[in-house]
Amino acid sequence: MLKETFVAMRDLPRMKEISAILIRHGLGEFAQRLKLPRVVEKGIEWLHVPMPSPDDYIPTPVRLRRSLEDLGPTFIKLGQILATRVDVFPPDWIAEFEKLQSDAPALPEGDVTRLVSAALGMPVAEAFAEFDPHPIGAASIAQVHRAMLMDGTPVAVKLRRPGIVDKIDADLRILGHLARLIELEFPDIRRYQPGEIVNQFAKALKRELNLAGEARNMERFAQHFAGDPHIVVPKVYWALTNPTINVQDFVDGIPAMRLDLAEAAGLDRKLLARRGADAVLKMILLDGLFHADPHPGNVFFLAENRIVFIDFGMVGRLSRDRRDQLADLLSALSRRDERGVYDVLIDWTGSAQVDDDGLKADIAEFLFQYDGLSLSELDLTQLINDIMALMREHSIVLPADLSMLFKALITLEGFARQLDPDFKLVAHLAPFVRHIILARYTPKAIADKSVRGLLDMVGMVADLPRDISRLLGTARRGKLRLDIDVKRLDSFGHQIDKSANRLTMGIVTGCLIIGSSIVMTVNAGPTLFGLPVFGFFGFMIAFFNSIWLILSIWRAGKDHV
Repeated sequence: MLKETFVAMRDLPRMKEISAILIRHGLGEFAQRLKLPRVVEKGIEWLHVPMPSPDDYIPTPVRLRRSLEDLGPTFIKLGQILATRVDVFPPDWIAEFEKLQSDAPALPEGDVTRLVSAALGMPVAEAFAEFDPHPIGAASIAQVHRAMLMDGTPVAVKLRRPGIVDKIDADLRILGHLARLIELEFPDIRRYQPGEIVNQFAKALKRELNLAGEARNMERFAQHFAGDPHIVVPKVYWALTNPTINVQDFVDGIPAMRLDLAEAAGLDRKLLARRGADAVLKMILLDGLFHADPHPGNVFFLAENRIVFIDFGMVGRLSRDRRDQLADLLSALSRRDERGVYDVLIDWTGSAQVDDDGLKADIAEFLFQYDGLSLSELDLTQLINDIMALMREHSIVLPADLSMLFKALITLEGFARQLDPDFKLVAHLAPFVRHIILARYTPKAIADKSVRGLLDMVGMVADLPRDISRLLGTARRGKLRLDIDVKRLDSFGHQIDKSANRLTMGIVTGCLIIGSSIVMTVNAGPTLFGLPVFGFFGFMIAFFNSIWLILSIWRAGKDHV
C-alpha cells in the first residue's frame, strides 16, 4: 500500500493533466466517476475554461478520440490498439479510433547525429558514407532517416526518440490504475476486461519500443517468404542494429497510397490486390505470424508487381489451435452450420457465463441473413462486424490475438478494394481453409495427435498420486486455501474506510465540544471576545468538523441515489 501511495504521488501531475483534458472535452462525468483529482475541475470552473455547449452536440466517440490525441503518444497508441477491438466497440467508435495518427515533430538535426552516434557507439561518419539528419518520417516512438553504407548500399535508419521509454512507463502505470478504477466504478464495462486490455497493450507497446525486436520480426517474415519472388521484406543490418536503432534496406518503391503512380508505372492493380491478400492470408493461416497493420502506409510496390511490407513493430501471433478454430468458424459459416459456429464461439468465451439458448437463437438468425449466398459472394468486413455485434450482445470478449487478427482482415480487405473494387477477400480464404482442414487428416497429423494425447494421459496418470498426496498434506497442515472472487469487494472496503473516518471525526468532534465546554467554565487564562481562548477555538474546530461531517454524509447519500 505504501509503494502504491508513492507511485500515485509521483504520477499526480500527470493524473491532473489527464483529468483536465477529459473535462475539457466534455468527459467530466467520466473523470468524476474515476475519482480523478477534483481540484482540477474546480480550477477549470474558476478559470472559465470553455466547455462544450449542449447545443453543439459532439458524439462521445469523437470526444474520446480528441482526448486521446491531446494526451499524447501512449494514449494515441492505446486508441490504435482499441481500434482492433471490434468485439468491444461498435463501428462508429472503431472509425474514430482509426483516425488517430502518431505523427510527431522531428528531432533537432543536431541532436539526431549525437543520438545516432550514441546508439551505435561510434561516430556517424564511421558507420555511414552518407547520413541525412533530416527525417523522411517522424512518429511518436521513432523517426526514419536515409543513409548510405560504406559499400554504397542505401539504407533506412530508424531511431528511437530519447526519453520515450520513461514517458511511456509512467503513462502505462497510470493506465493500469485507470483500468482498475474503471472495473470498480463501471460494472457494465468490467465484462470487457479493461485491465487485461491494458496489459496486452503494455506488452505490445514495449515490444514496439524494442527496435531490435522489430528487426527479428523482419527476419522471420523474410524466411517465411524466401521462396516467393513477389513478396519483399527489407534486409536488416545487425552490426548497426540494437534496441535503440534499426538499420535496414531502403525501399525505393511506389507508396501504396499513390495508386496513380502505380498505374503510371504500368503495374497491375488487380494482380497486386491478389498477391497482397494471399501474402497476408499465408501469414495468418499457415505461418501463424502476421503483420497486424497491413494498411497502405506500410506497403510499397516495385517493378514486376512485387510487394514490399515494412514496419513490423506490431505483429500478431496465432497458435495452431487458434488457426484451427478460425478455419472451423469459416467452414461452418460457409455451410451455414449453426452448431459449428456455436462451438467456436463457446471456445472463445473462456470462463465467461453465456446464455446458451439465447446465443444459439441469435446464431440461427445471424446465419439466416446469409442463406443462399455462396462463399465468394460474402462481404468479409460486414460478416466480421455482424459476428462482433453478436459477441457484444452476449458479452463474449475475443482473445487478444484474435482481436488483432480480425482488425487486420478488415484493414486488408479495405486496402485490396482500393486496388480492385471487385475484390472479395472471402474467395481467397477458401483455399487456405481447405488446406488447414485437410492437413488435420493426413496420416502424420493423426499419428502426431494420437501420440500427444497418449503422452498427456500417461503424464496425468503418473502425476495423480503425487498431486493427491500434496493436496492431502496441505489439508492436514491446515493450509488448504480457497480463493473466492467477490465482485466490488475492494469498493466495499473503501466504503468501510470512509465510514470509519467519519465515525472517528464524529468522536473527535464530540470530545472537542465536551472539553471546550469545561474550559468555558474556568475563569482563567487569555480571553477573546470575553471568552476563554482555548474554549473558543475548540468550539470553532468542532463547528468546522461538524460542517465537514454533514457535507460528507450528504455527498455519500447523493452518490447512491
